[in-house]
Amino acid sequence: MGTKKVALFAFRGEVMCFVHVLLNGMEYREKGYDVKIVIEGQAPLAIMEVRAKDNPFHALYEKTKASGLIDCVCMACASKMNSLEAVKAEGLRLNNEMSGHPSMAHYTDQGYEVITF
Repeated sequence: MGTKKVALFAFRGEVMCFVHVLLNGMEYREKGYDVKIVIEGQAPLAIMEVRAKDNPFHALYEKTKASGLIDCVCMACASKMNSLEAVKAEGLRLNNEMSGHPSMAHYTDQGYEVITF
C-alpha cells in the first residue's frame, strides 16, 4: 500500500490557525505519514510572528522547520503580505509554479491528500 501522504495547506494568517497546521504536521509525521506543509494566503504573516524568539510558539515552529515539514511558501502571497524578506531570512523555499502560487495539483499528482486550513 505504501506510505500515506498528506499536504497541509495553511491559508489563514491567525497564529492559532497556523499553529494547528504545525501540530497536525508533526502528528502525521510521528504516525509515519509523508507530510508536506505549504504556506499560502495570509499564512506568511504568521511566520513573521512565530519566528520571534519571545513568541510562545517559536519552539514548535523551529522544530517543525528543522524537521523539513515546511515544503514551501507561496511567493505571490508572501510578497502581497509584506513577509517576503522574513520568509527568505528563514530559509524557506518560495514557490510560484502556478501563476505565482504553489499548485495543489502538483501534490495530488504525487499521491498526496490535500488538506486545507
